[in-house]
Amino acid sequence: MADSAEEIVSDHIQVDGVAMVQLLGPQDRLLRVVEKEHPGVDVHVRGNEITLTGAPGAVRAARGLVDELLSMTRSGQGLDPSDVSSSNRMLSDGGPRPSEVMGEAILSSRGKTIRPKTAGQKEYVDAIDENTIVFGIGPAGTGKTYLAMAKAVQALQRKEVTRIILTRPAVEAGERLGFLPGTLTDKIDPYLRPLYDALNEMMDPDIVPKLMATGTIEVAPLAYMRGRTLNDSFVVLDEAQNTTPEQMKMFLTRLGFGTRMVVTGDITQVDLPQGASGLRLVTRVLDHIDDIHFSRLTSDDVVRHSLVGRIVDAYSEYDEKRLAARRERDEASEFATRAERRGSSAAGPRDHLPRRNRS
Repeated sequence: MADSAEEIVSDHIQVDGVAMVQLLGPQDRLLRVVEKEHPGVDVHVRGNEITLTGAPGAVRAARGLVDELLSMTRSGQGLDPSDVSSSNRMLSDGGPRPSEVMGEAILSSRGKTIRPKTAGQKEYVDAIDENTIVFGIGPAGTGKTYLAMAKAVQALQRKEVTRIILTRPAVEAGERLGFLPGTLTDKIDPYLRPLYDALNEMMDPDIVPKLMATGTIEVAPLAYMRGRTLNDSFVVLDEAQNTTPEQMKMFLTRLGFGTRMVVTGDITQVDLPQGASGLRLVTRVLDHIDDIHFSRLTSDDVVRHSLVGRIVDAYSEYDEKRLAARRERDEASEFATRAERRGSSAAGPRDHLPRRNRS
C-alpha cells in the first residue's frame, strides 16, 4: 500500500535589523506562543535564522504570523504573548493585518504604549475619531474604558478639548452610602477609583492632582451631571449598563458644542436592583442616528489573560442555555393555559344546557 503521509516542508526566515530577544521575547516566551498557536509546526531558532517545519499549509500560516511579528518589532513595537495570540486570530479571520491594527499608538507614557490590539478595538478607536457619540459595548477585558480614556487624554494633549470629564453611576453607593465612613466624596470615591487608577497609568501621577484641582480633569458620579451643559469636553461614561433610561437620556442631553462622548458598558452585567437598563434601551432608540456609533466588542477582543476570554464565552453559553430553557418553560405554560381555556370553553355550554323533561 502506498505511503499516504503528508508532505513535510521547511521554511527558513532570516531575521535582520532587530535583536532576536525583541522578536522572541525573554526566554523565548513569544516563540512558545507561536508554537502553541500552530501546534503542527516545529519552530527552531539558530542564530538569526528561524526554521519552520511541518505540513505546507501549516507552515505558510505560521510564516505569516512570524512575518507580522517581525514587521511590528521592526517598527519599534514591544510585543507580549497576548499580542501574538491576537495577531494569529486576525490572520486566521482574514481581517486587517495585525501590523496595521496595532501599528498606531494612541499614547506613550511612562515607558508604556497604549494602542488597539484587536480588529474590534481598532474599529472602536477609529469610531471615536469619526463620531460625536460612541457606545462601546462588550464584556470585561475588552479595553472599552481604557481605550476611551486614552483617547480622552490624547485629545486633551492635542488641545482638541479643554477638559476631560469621567463619570459612572454609583449604583451600590445608593444602597450602602450610609454605612460608609467619611464625607459624601469619601463615600463615592471607591466607585470612581478605577478611573483614577487608569488616569495615573496614562499621565504623570504628579500632574493629575493639579489638573483635577483646576477642573481640567473631573471625575464625578453621574448624578453630578444633571443640569449642566458640557462644552469643549471629552466625556466618558463608564459602567453605563447600570444607568436607568432616565439617567441615560439626562447624560446624553448634556452634550454641548465641541464635545465628544464615549459611553461604555456590558449589558450582561446589570447591577440595577430593578427596572430596565438605560444602555439596553439606547441601543434600540438611537441605533440609526447619524454621528452616533455603536461598537460591539466580543470575547475575541479580550486583551487580559487568555483565560478571561474563555470565561466570558462560558458564561455567555450558560446564559443562552438558561434563556432557552426559560422560553421553553414559558411556551409550555402558555400551551397548557390555552389547552385549559379550550377545555373550559368546550365544557361551559354543556354545563348550561337545560335538562330534558322525561315525564
